This record gives sequence, C-alpha cells and structure tokens, in this order.
Amino acid sequence: MFKVFLVDDEPFIIEGLMDAIDWAAFGLEIVGSAENGQEALERIRYTPVDILITDISMPFLNGLDLIRQAREPRPDLKAIILSGFNEFDYLKEGLKLGIENYLLKPINVKELQDTLRNAADKLLSSRSDARLLQSNVQIMRDNTLYRWMNDRISESELAERAELLGLSLEAPFGIVALLRREPFDIDAQEQALAQLAAAFEGRRQAVPFRDLDGDIVVLAELSSPDEDRTELARTLRRIAAPARLSFGGPHPLRSSISASYREAKKAQEFFMIDPDRDWIDYEDTLPLKKAELVDFPIDWEGYRKLLVARDKEKLSESIAADFERLRAMEGMTPAQLQEVALELIIRFKMELKSIKHADEPELFAAGIGQANAASHYAELSEAVRQVAGRCVDSLAKDARSPVVLQVLSEIQEHYADDLSLKALGARFHIHPVYLGQLFQKEIGESFTEHINKYRIEQAKRLLKTSALKVHDIARQVGYWETGYFYKQFKKFVGISPTEFKGLH
Repeated sequence: MFKVFLVDDEPFIIEGLMDAIDWAAFGLEIVGSAENGQEALERIRYTPVDILITDISMPFLNGLDLIRQAREPRPDLKAIILSGFNEFDYLKEGLKLGIENYLLKPINVKELQDTLRNAADKLLSSRSDARLLQSNVQIMRDNTLYRWMNDRISESELAERAELLGLSLEAPFGIVALLRREPFDIDAQEQALAQLAAAFEGRRQAVPFRDLDGDIVVLAELSSPDEDRTELARTLRRIAAPARLSFGGPHPLRSSISASYREAKKAQEFFMIDPDRDWIDYEDTLPLKKAELVDFPIDWEGYRKLLVARDKEKLSESIAADFERLRAMEGMTPAQLQEVALELIIRFKMELKSIKHADEPELFAAGIGQANAASHYAELSEAVRQVAGRCVDSLAKDARSPVVLQVLSEIQEHYADDLSLKALGARFHIHPVYLGQLFQKEIGESFTEHINKYRIEQAKRLLKTSALKVHDIARQVGYWETGYFYKQFKKFVGISPTEFKGLH
C-alpha cells in the first residue's frame, strides 16, 4: 500500500479525513499525522511517505514550504493541499510545485477520492517504471526476440539490439524450443528462466525468453540443420519439467527463424491428443503441417454458440454444409480441407476445456486419427461431426445448473460491469451464498476468481491490439482501481500490464 501523511492544525479535520475515506480501498494507508508543518517535516524525515495531504496555513511552517522541504529527500512525493482560502496566489504557487489538487474546505469527499485515485495511479505507474528499469535487460531481450520471432523487427534494429544484449546470432542455423506449463506458475517460470540462462552460459548459444502467451521460448543456434538436438532436449526437460516441450524445425537463423517459432507453437497442439509424450518435434507432427489457409473459412463463433447451447443436430448440419461448401471452393485442395478438419477438432477441444475446466483427451484422439487417415472430404466431415457430437454429449452429462450457465453468460456479456453474487442472486432469485457455493462446485473455482480471469484475458487482448493507456484498459474490463488491476494481472499473467504492453 502507498503511505499517506495528514497535516492540519485543526485536529477535527484530521479525524474527519481518517473517517471519511476508505483508505484501504484505494490501496492507501495512513502512517501518521501532525498539527503543524514543522512537526510534520521532522516526522516525514523518518517515515516512508508517498502522499502528503496538508493544510496551507499553519504555524511554524506553512503547507507550501512543507512540500518544498519534504520533497528534498523524496522528490516523487505527491502532495494535496487543503485550504480555507480561495487565494489565487496560493493556487498559483501550488501549481508551480506540481501538486495533485488544491481543495477548498469544507472538503468535497468525492473530489478528494478522485484526487487520491489519480495520485495512486501515478505512483503505481512510477513504481512499475522503476521495476522495468531494474529488469530492462530481460524485458528488452523478451521484446526483441519476440518481435523477431513474429517478423516485426528490421534487420538493422535487430543487429543493434543484439549487440547491446550480447547476442551473437552468427550461427548459420537455429531452432526454437517452447516450454509450456499448465497450469501457469509464475514462480516456476521465473526459476526455470534463471536456471536455463545459467545452464547455457559459457556453452552453446541458447537464449531463453518469454513470449506474450506465457510460454518460455529457447532460441538455440545450430552449426548445421542436422545437428543432434538430444542433449538440448534433455537439458530443457531436466530444468523445466513438468513443462511440455516442443521443437520447431531447423531453419537459417537470420532469414527464417520465425518459421521455427511458429512450428514449435503448432507442435504444442499435438499434446492435446498425446499428453504423455516427453517432448514433441515438429517433424513428428505431419498432420499439422498441411497447407494453411490465409483466412479460416468457417464461422467458428457460430459453432461455439451451438456447442454451448448443446444443439447437437444443428451443429452436425452446419459442419456437413460447410464441408460441402468448402470442397466446391475454387483452389481448395485436399490438404487444405484436412487442415480445416484438424483445426476444428483442436478448437472443439480447447472450447470444451474452457467450459468444463477439465481435459478430456479421450474424446479427440479418434477424431484426429480419422481425419489423418481420410481419403475423401465426407470422411473429414464425419470426423469433425463425431468430435462435435462427443463434446455436446460431454456437456449434457455435465448437467450444469441452468443458473450457473446464466451466470457464465452474464460474465461473458457484461464482464466490465459491477457484477456480484448479491446482484446476480437477486436477478435469478437465488441466495447469493448458495449461488457462490453452486458456482464453486460446478466451475471448480470461485466466482471472483473466474471473473478476474475472464477480465484479465480481455485486458490482454486490448493491450495487444489497442493504443489505449493501461488505466483506460483497466476500466474497460471492469477495474476502477488500477492498483487492484495491476495485482490481478500480475497474479494471472506473471508480469505487470505495463511490461506486457511493452512486449507487444
């Protein structure tokens, strides 16, 4: 929490401020008070203070001089002035000092709350910037290599940053390995990153970094595309287990290493149908290497809605009609049709897991095998329809309470609103305590945990795709307290939203 110090020569003003504001709700804590400027200055010298709220007219030392002198050891100190005088000279001098606000007595509590919120946001941002400075090498490495993996950095900028970061990048070939831990564990990830950096120091050139999906990526140099990668795989498995390890293929390092990154990502999907593998090489995932389409030609959102509605018949009809349409498209090849079928099976797998919060690989292995062995478009259509049907049956067996489904729908549609079990309980005519227990039982996590996860996912999307400021994004996804947003984002993503935005 940020520390607040109150100064006023009228004790009842200090007592009123203490009682009028829910300080903890703003991420603030009162650490002291004083009845004159000189006493305040002496105490502030030995007390950590982030925000100073002071009267302007006091004995021994007035509020303006107090701010000046208190800032000598604490230049980042935020100051809010309280005054019974609407004097322009005071206001002008306060503005020169860069105060947060000049509030007239009697204090307007709403205006003070808004001022405190803004001051806390500024402090939080400055602390985030300080943390960025402390970890600037890792952040720059993450940013540089992630952009390189996604073809978003020029050759000249890459060379400049590589020299600054001490990356040689001189080998003729390279390969990308990807480590994914489910569920995500930030402490384990940070430990694995440090251990990987230490393991490769002084040996072969292999650089670990983080991408925006929370995966650890290892870029390794190769002297030839046929160089044995067994030792590298063993090292990664030893350090990062039980993370899932996948490899892209070897590629020329400077010209096309991004292809290896995309292949490593794609290979991770193979764990959906073969979770017992120690590690997966893209070369072993032939079904996933079919020709990819520029634009996915299926209305997946329509499929998803039919799945959630458990409309098995309509979903099967839609799949059959789409495959009939696709096979008649000009330029459509059997390989592309197969890629569509495999992609749909994978999406059904991911959607079912997001709804039930449980992995059911047995529902998909047969469909993948059937799609891989298909020699006719009708067989591909049938494979997808069978998988979709199994997903609907799984949801039907789940027998989830209709009220929980309504709550989930409310979260998806109104996640930015002030949702609570009390309000939802009143709307659906069910006691909020019982609703919370029912939600916990069927979803496997509390209502608060679930809505925070959902909001953070929406925030990640906006941080990647929009130019909005972090505090604006926080409010768009339902967080009016930026400090709480930072806390929840760090909890679920592992880094702050400022750091996350910097990586994009």
